[in-house]
Amino acid sequence: MDLKEKLISSFLAFENTVNMEHPVHDVRTEAIKVFETKGFPNKKEEAWKYTSLNSLQKIDFSLFPNWENTLEYKDVRKYFLHEIDSYKIVFVDGVYSSYLSETTHDGVDVCLMSSAMNKSEYQPVIDVYFNQVASKDEPLTALNTAFTREGAYIRIPRNKVAKKPIEILHFSTGNEAALMVQPRNLIIAEENAELQVIERHQSLTSNEVFTNCVTEIFADKNAIVDYYKVQNDVATASLIDNTYISQKNGSSVNVHTFSFGGKLTRNNLNFYQNGERINSTLKGVTILGEKQHVDHHTLVYHKQPNCESHQDYKGIFGENSIGVFNGKIIVDKIAQKTDAFQQNNNILISDKATINSKPQLEIFADDVKCSHGCTIGQLDEEALFYLQSRGIPKREAQALLMYAFANNVLESVRIPELKARINKLIAMKLGVNLGFNL
Repeated sequence: MDLKEKLISSFLAFENTVNMEHPVHDVRTEAIKVFETKGFPNKKEEAWKYTSLNSLQKIDFSLFPNWENTLEYKDVRKYFLHEIDSYKIVFVDGVYSSYLSETTHDGVDVCLMSSAMNKSEYQPVIDVYFNQVASKDEPLTALNTAFTREGAYIRIPRNKVAKKPIEILHFSTGNEAALMVQPRNLIIAEENAELQVIERHQSLTSNEVFTNCVTEIFADKNAIVDYYKVQNDVATASLIDNTYISQKNGSSVNVHTFSFGGKLTRNNLNFYQNGERINSTLKGVTILGEKQHVDHHTLVYHKQPNCESHQDYKGIFGENSIGVFNGKIIVDKIAQKTDAFQQNNNILISDKATINSKPQLEIFADDVKCSHGCTIGQLDEEALFYLQSRGIPKREAQALLMYAFANNVLESVRIPELKARINKLIAMKLGVNLGFNL
């Protein structure tokens, strides 16, 4: 039995563990039908031309953990942003860990998706937002919808600001030989609300893990959302991350993706601008080695006039790593005065590394300012020679140039402690001590 057959056959068993009278039941049923019809995407599809899921489908993943495992904070402290106080929603092998978490209902809701879906007071919000911006036709999103049970539920009411950043952490302990988890996050920032979210998936052993994650973000009028994805997992972890964002008038949503590790990572980031004076920012840094594979797919759909979007993705690829960037900007015919920028720059530091880049513009309006570009090359030999002539060893000189290459993405990180942490991860990935505090 391959993975698709196992998932379909397990759906009825899953349904028996949840409330089949719940309104979401019909949504789940329709979603599993979509996945059953389409199955896992393959390389014959243009969007998956450079990324194959065949190897994952041959692994016998456990779909539901056999037991709940506990972790000591001291064993996982380094994965938290422990330098500052934060709200924490922590899952261990897909199961909520109350011991490691710090949730709240004090003016804002930072809690569990399962709680929100099973309590009547949250039902009006679930009815309005759940599965409203996520794709109904994308098979992996549909698969996640079908098995939706747990994840983060975050709601910041009108005119409220979350007092602390919110960390969403998923740990895999290796209790299962191979584990598949499907977290579902719902994040709502109402009018004039503001919040910061940090998301991380982390395996603690070398056992195979396949995470199929879906996040829906809703930013109402003049809301501000900063979302940071830290992807630095082990070489046996695979992540499919689908993020869907709906924005209304005057809102600002900024998503930073830092991809440093994992066997296979696919980031699908979709912005839908449903108002005017909207700002959408998409930035990313990718540093890969060995046989790692990272695929960034972005979409920004400008539906209304007088909006902006800015994309800037930097990639550094070594050894046998593979990078993919496929970014699309769509400007509707009524979206006049749109200002859209998209750039993907890459450095290959190995003859065996590969990058496939495809920035795209689809413009149906005539009064716009749109640009896109892509570069693929190697380190500047003249700059490298200059640094070496000043007494800097070659390896450190290469690291300085690569850090400078990626630094402008870091400048817009608005949590200083997170920025310092990312700087350390970059130095670690480059394998040098740069000799100064970044």
